[in-house]
Amino acid sequence: MSETDEPLSLPKRQLGHYLRQAREDLGMSLAEAAKHINRSAPTLMRIEKGLTKKLQPLEIDALCQFYGFDEEKADAMKGLAQQANTKNWWNEYDDLIPASFVVYVGLETAAHEIVTYQSDLIPGLVQTSDYARVLMRSALPLDATEEIERRVQLKMRRQLLITRKVNPVTFELVIHEGAIRRVVGSGKVMAAQLRHLADMSTRPNITVRVLPFTAGIPLGDQIGPFVILRFGRGARTVVYAETFCGDLYLEKSSSLRRYAGACEAIQQAALDETTSRSLLRQVAKEHLA
Repeated sequence: MSETDEPLSLPKRQLGHYLRQAREDLGMSLAEAAKHINRSAPTLMRIEKGLTKKLQPLEIDALCQFYGFDEEKADAMKGLAQQANTKNWWNEYDDLIPASFVVYVGLETAAHEIVTYQSDLIPGLVQTSDYARVLMRSALPLDATEEIERRVQLKMRRQLLITRKVNPVTFELVIHEGAIRRVVGSGKVMAAQLRHLADMSTRPNITVRVLPFTAGIPLGDQIGPFVILRFGRGARTVVYAETFCGDLYLEKSSSLRRYAGACEAIQQAALDETTSRSLLRQVAKEHLA
């Protein structure tokens, strides 16, 4: 990525998708369309991929006219461009967030629904500050306390997505029993974490279910943690899979179908919400025993 580019946000991705679709529908090359706005083909390609650092309103307006967008669609495109140029809340943490994860935070913030399976850890959106702090300290043993606390603060800020009073994001979690029995920090930290998770599951927009050891391997093969991000207004679904060596963002129909099938199989094998909540509270007590 060049110095003039930055990680994509959902508005940039969607705007680029619509512009590329319009150009391809006209059977026009990148070079032909770029010439109309006096820019290079690589520049237009970056706009279509959502990678340009700042979108110029005059360029977007020129493209909308060139592609024959009606007034309503042109206004929608300009609105996406304006959103893309707006500074977001996480910019104050730029020094802490890896560039690859900025992409995820932007997508997470724009999502209407988040569905996730976690096999090893409590996911960030429902972590307590003590649980998060232990993980941060283990991952970054050389960081100063002040830096660790800022990272914890960032994670707590992300949680407003599902706890805010107005239009909270729908959050569906299936978590493996191993993650609730594994000790992170201490029994006291784990007990507080599991009680918190049980309490969060009583919110109308949050569903928490446990995949028990007795369920075996529902898919016949191991599958790592994943997040399915769904957006409104016809935006495409994205599957995020975090690996030790890098992050994957999957949007192809075949990949989405595979993960949708995996998610359905895991949900069917998991305990129901009430039983899961009871298990969380029971294991919390066991951590203090």
